[in-house]
Amino acid sequence: MFLFLSTRHYVSATTYPHFTLLGQSLGSLILAWDAFTLLVPDIFIDTMGYAFTLPMAKLMFGIPTGAYVHYPTISTDMLSSISSSTSARVRVKLLYWKLFAMLYSLCGRGIDVIMCNSSWTAEHLRSLWPNKASTISVVFPPVAVEALTEAIPLHKNGIVVKREKIILCIAQFRPEKKHDLIIGSFAHFLRENPSLNDAKLVLIGSVRHSEDKTRVYDLRLLAHEKGIKDKVVFVCDASWNDILQWLEKSWIGVNAMWNEHFGIGVVEYQAAGLISVVHNSGGPKMDIVIPGTGFHATTKEEFADGYRKALELEDQEVASVRQAARKSAERFTEKIFAEKWLEAMAKLLQLGRTG
Repeated sequence: MFLFLSTRHYVSATTYPHFTLLGQSLGSLILAWDAFTLLVPDIFIDTMGYAFTLPMAKLMFGIPTGAYVHYPTISTDMLSSISSSTSARVRVKLLYWKLFAMLYSLCGRGIDVIMCNSSWTAEHLRSLWPNKASTISVVFPPVAVEALTEAIPLHKNGIVVKREKIILCIAQFRPEKKHDLIIGSFAHFLRENPSLNDAKLVLIGSVRHSEDKTRVYDLRLLAHEKGIKDKVVFVCDASWNDILQWLEKSWIGVNAMWNEHFGIGVVEYQAAGLISVVHNSGGPKMDIVIPGTGFHATTKEEFADGYRKALELEDQEVASVRQAARKSAERFTEKIFAEKWLEAMAKLLQLGRTG
């Protein structure tokens, strides 16, 4: 059963042009109250990142609470990113974030079952919720691994399926996805490796609004400025069938986002048999791209070198890496997620019966 909530705007970022994190968190209490007036549940689980609602449920109704955290509302990376500037504005922002981190830390104390989507997220939660550190479990999100492996064979009639020299990026056209770094690294790769100048870069992503359209336009200009516009293909709002076709024929999958909390797209690359070149941070580094399945990079030079290494692998090495990548992706299936999720739910239900 689904119940409609009429107070969704209280958790929208656009509602709070200033002090957005605090505004959304306090707004989530209004949204939760809206929900509780319709139904008081036997157990309460937050999967949206509204941590302030968890102590509310515990204090008001005494029910077991659980959380599945995709990304901590505030992280130690955010706190460390503030410079040591002596300006009043910076000092106020740092104080605000520290106070918010304290409130967020208090929210974690009463949660009965805590799951998160990656080792990166778990590290931050253990720092923010130290009294719960030993109980935080990593439950990787479900990825359509089986569907991809079935749709995209690595062999046909005992022969390895040939791939084109395509470097594929599947990511929404948002600033944090660092398409500019990918384009810059591809231009550097072409300059440094003239023997591989038949390679292409394909950027697939959704375009949500006018800002995204402007961003795509700017990226097209960047490719033109770099002298590689004829070797960069933009595919906007592609259908799933189109995405499958690109996954089937591409050689490399690239992800340049810094501290991607997990990286479902990278798992999809692996399941499709692509060789991944990903940012040396976050979930892609810690959980997904293990040795023998791809390469890590940070700078445009390192990304370019990753492309070169992947494209220069001998046939047998390529087949081995593709197979290893697909095998690695089996850790992230929908079946494994369901098993771990049900284990956690069983704990909550037991608490509900004994409470």
